[in-house]
Amino acid sequence: MAESKITPRADDYAQWYQDVIAQAELAEAAGVVKGCMVIKPHGYAVWEKIQADLDRRFKETGHQNACFPLLIPMSFLEKEAEHVEGFAPELAVVTRAGGKELEEPYAIRPTSETIIGHFFSKWIDSHRDLPLLINQWANVMRWELRTRIFLRTGEFLWQEGHTAHSTHAEAQEEVRRMLDIYRDTCHEVLAVPVIRGEKTAHERFAGAVETLCVEAMMQDGKALQAGTSHDLGQNFGKAFDVMFQNENGEREYVWQTSWGVSTRLVGAVIMSHSDDDGLVLPPRLAPIHVVIVPIFRKDEEKAAVMEAADKIAAELRDDGLSVKVDDREGLKPGAKYYEWERKGVPLRLEIGPRDLESQSVMAKMRLAEADERGRPQKLTLPMDGLGVSVGKLLDEFQQKLFDDAVTRRDENTISVDTWDDFVAAFSDGQSKFVWAHWDGTGETEKAIKEATKATIRCLPLDGEGPAAEPGECIKTGAASAQRVLFAKNY
Repeated sequence: MAESKITPRADDYAQWYQDVIAQAELAEAAGVVKGCMVIKPHGYAVWEKIQADLDRRFKETGHQNACFPLLIPMSFLEKEAEHVEGFAPELAVVTRAGGKELEEPYAIRPTSETIIGHFFSKWIDSHRDLPLLINQWANVMRWELRTRIFLRTGEFLWQEGHTAHSTHAEAQEEVRRMLDIYRDTCHEVLAVPVIRGEKTAHERFAGAVETLCVEAMMQDGKALQAGTSHDLGQNFGKAFDVMFQNENGEREYVWQTSWGVSTRLVGAVIMSHSDDDGLVLPPRLAPIHVVIVPIFRKDEEKAAVMEAADKIAAELRDDGLSVKVDDREGLKPGAKYYEWERKGVPLRLEIGPRDLESQSVMAKMRLAEADERGRPQKLTLPMDGLGVSVGKLLDEFQQKLFDDAVTRRDENTISVDTWDDFVAAFSDGQSKFVWAHWDGTGETEKAIKEATKATIRCLPLDGEGPAAEPGECIKTGAASAQRVLFAKNY
C-alpha cells in the first residue's frame, strides 16, 4: 500500500473521510458508472459482518429471506400516488430491452413495497396466512445527484423487511420491534449510540402513515439516519388488493410494515470511530481481529518465530477470533504496522526472538494511549493464557468505542430556548444535536431549515432525549408539547 497522507479531520472533514476509505481499501468511486461505488473486499467484509448480525436477529424473530425482481413495472409504482411522487426524482427507468422498445417501462428497484405488495396479494388469503414476515437482501438504485461513498450513492446494498398483519396494533408492534433491533445492532456491534424517534410528516417515507428512525451523531456533530422502520397502514394493501378473510369470515385489507438499513452503516462506523491515522473498527465488526507480525533479522531466527506465530494464531482462531499472520517478505515491520493501522485492525501482536525467550508477545491496541514519551503504549502479554488476555482487551476496546461515542455526543448536545441560541449552534458550518421546541407545522420546519440548514431529525420516543415538557417554538413562539431533535445531517 502506498504511504499517502490522511487529511486531518480538523482541516477538512469531508476529505478526511474520503482519505480514510481510500487508505483502508474499503471502496472507491466507480467512475465509469455515475454516482456508484465499488466495494472492495475489506469494505465488503465489514458489510458482511453487519449483514450476519442483522440476519441472525431477523430470523430469531421469525422472519424469512426471499428475493424479488430488480425491475418493477411503472404501473406498480403508480398505484400508490404518494409513493410514486416521493420516488419519481430518483427513478432510473428501463425503456428498451431485447433490441426493442418495451410495452411498459420498468423502474430499477428503488425499494420494493409495490412489487412485494403484488405478490402478497397472491400469497395471502386467510388470517391463517398472517403474519407474513419477509426480508430481502438486495441492491437498489436511486439516482442521486450529490453522492458520497457509503453515505449516499446511486446504487447501494441494503436489507428491506416487509410484513403483513391482521391488525394495526400488531403492525405497530412490528415497527417498534424492528427499530429496536437496529438500535441493538448499532449499540452492540457497531458501537454507535443512536436515538430512536419519529420522523415528521415531511420526512416520512413516501406512502407510510408513520416512520420511525434511529439517528446517530458523527464526529463532526452532524446526524446520520442509521435505519428506518415504517408503518404503512393499509395504503399498499388497498393499492394492491392485499386482503384476508378474518375469523368471522369477513374480508379485510392487511396492515403492512417495511423497514431497512443499508451500506451507509459502514459510513457511520467510519465517521464515528476513525482518527487521523485511518480506520478504527470495533472488534465485533472487524473482519480481522488480530494481526500477528513476526520479527526476525537472521534466517536462523525465522523458523522458530514463524512456528510460534502460527501456533498463537491457531490457538486464537480456536477461540473464535479472526487472525492474520503477516509473513510477507520484502516488507519491514514498520510498513506492516502502518498498513494494518490504516485498515483498522483492533489488535496487533509482535513476536520476535526475545519474546520467545520470555514466552511473551508485545501487544498494541489500535487506539493505544500514549506513554510518557508521547508514543503509543505497548503491552507485554504472556503466551500462557494469551487467548483470555486478548479476549479481554478486545471486549474492553469494544466498550471503549461505544463509551467514547456516547461521551462525544453528550458533550455536543444542548437544549436551547431562543432563536439566537439556536442559530448560534449551527453558525460557521458547525453542527450539534440541539433539543428545541417546534410548533409542529411544516411551514416552520421549512423556515428553520432554510435559515440554518438544520433539520428535525426526530420526535423522540419515550425514554429518548429530554423529558417531555411544554414550551414555545424557538422560531414562532407558538405552543409546543415537547422538544424535538435538530441537527445538520448527511
